[in-house]
Amino acid sequence: MREGIHPNYYQAKVTCNCGNEFVTGSTKEDIHVEVCSKCHPFYTGQQKAAAARGAIDKFNRKYGFTQNN
Repeated sequence: MREGIHPNYYQAKVTCNCGNEFVTGSTKEDIHVEVCSKCHPFYTGQQKAAAARGAIDKFNRKYGFTQNN
């Protein structure tokens, strides 16, 4: 590899808005994020399936599908 063209690599401290902190590798020393795996609804199991069902119902009403079809 060529010398002097690669960025410095740090053990970065990642801080989430929820207060969770962890360490990872990055070219930045500090990283601030809004959502992490501790507070994201997909990973915590709090994701609302009702929103998906609402979209499906809207599609079915729009195109005239019923339960019997």
